[in-house]
Amino acid sequence: MKYKCITKCIVLIGFLFSMHTNAQEVETNYEISTDDTVQITVFNEPDLSLDKVRIGTNGTVSMPLLGQVEVSGLTVQEIEAKLTMLFLDGYLKKPKVSVSVLEYRPFYINGEVENPGSYPYRRGLTVEKAITLAGGFTNRADRKQIELVPEKNKETRGIVGLKASIQPGDVITVNESFF
Repeated sequence: MKYKCITKCIVLIGFLFSMHTNAQEVETNYEISTDDTVQITVFNEPDLSLDKVRIGTNGTVSMPLLGQVEVSGLTVQEIEAKLTMLFLDGYLKKPKVSVSVLEYRPFYINGEVENPGSYPYRRGLTVEKAITLAGGFTNRADRKQIELVPEKNKETRGIVGLKASIQPGDVITVNESFF
């Protein structure tokens, strides 16, 4: 009995660690783009901070004193560095800027699912979970012909399984079965 509990705890810790690692990987390498919502904090400068701002279609955010700042295609760390440099240029002596992602841009699912459309991205999302969010397969769905088009590299489209992970902005297409 004691060993079963220890084994379950080890498995749970491993699972939580892998989820944490995946979440860190998404946040570290994640490039901000249109429809992401971020929080920008300039410490000790509440008038310069933004509590919740959605990245516009032009890939910019409107910052007090700085105006429109291009952030699309940059990681959180790169945005922090860019804003710090901009504030150092005649505005603040020692700016400390923190950026965090509040909401990721949606992913899209179409084809043979009950409710195709866009859905909010959540960490750890798989194709199977995305299909569940979209109401499940229709009767005509080919469960082995699910196409994933990553937002980052549209040329790498391919057929994936239900356990494949997805990222914000990806497009999933469930093809129709012909038999």
